[in-house]
Amino acid sequence: MNEYALLDSGHGRKLERFGKITLDRPCAQAVWNPAKPQLWKSADAFFTRKEGLEWRGRDKLPESWKATINDVTLKLSTTDFGHLGVFPETREMWSWITKTLATATPKRKEPLKFLNLFAYSGGATLAGAKGGAHCCHVDASKGMVQWARQNAELNGLTHHPIRWIVDDVNKFLTREIKRGNRYDGILLDPPSFGRGKGGELYKIEHALLDTLKLVKGVLSDKPCFVYLTSHTPGFTPIVLNNLLQQLLPGGTTQCGEMLLTGEDDTFPVPSGTWSRWIA
Repeated sequence: MNEYALLDSGHGRKLERFGKITLDRPCAQAVWNPAKPQLWKSADAFFTRKEGLEWRGRDKLPESWKATINDVTLKLSTTDFGHLGVFPETREMWSWITKTLATATPKRKEPLKFLNLFAYSGGATLAGAKGGAHCCHVDASKGMVQWARQNAELNGLTHHPIRWIVDDVNKFLTREIKRGNRYDGILLDPPSFGRGKGGELYKIEHALLDTLKLVKGVLSDKPCFVYLTSHTPGFTPIVLNNLLQQLLPGGTTQCGEMLLTGEDDTFPVPSGTWSRWIA
């Protein structure tokens, strides 16, 4: 089931439907003209960054609502920064993770273990759980981890084996290596700039190589995949692919752009990059 659609884009904006709510938000990549100007009047709310951060029509929206996106049900809510609790450009990745883990699980004697780093509101964690894996969800924000727990409840996964961790990713990985904990599938979506649980500074251009080295240290002896995504300008698919090829010789790599998509007559909008290594 999918209740997300990109309805139109252009003039630096995107018009998206999330379940019953339609939103008009900034989109720097959409430099073309809107193809369906008549649709934009249907927006329930409008977010702008032109004079500070401002929602218009937010008071008419529910405090939160639900939408099922690629079979994952999520609680959505407008935040002061214009985010909603989901990045829909990652939804095709969720489906791939579910299918890959579900296919590999019957071939193993024990459940596969899936690690989601910089895990946000848990869409990929829940996709991994739906694929039958035991999951570990790591994010430095206590509020986002709580949000992800609520999403697990919405999907009937409250009692599924998921470890919910509030921590700095590099510190967590260092401890996992010492504990001997290993994972068969790993996803990481490092921020361009962020703070760890204890205020630790994370700048992707300086910290990512260390993170990847630690990721290699927690891979199992028979891993399935490592999936790397990025929303950082300049971190193209080839950049991510080169990083994974250098980190994990052998296997195969694939890469591409993450896209916001709608009907066939709607321009897809590039909204990040990805690369994955498959054993």
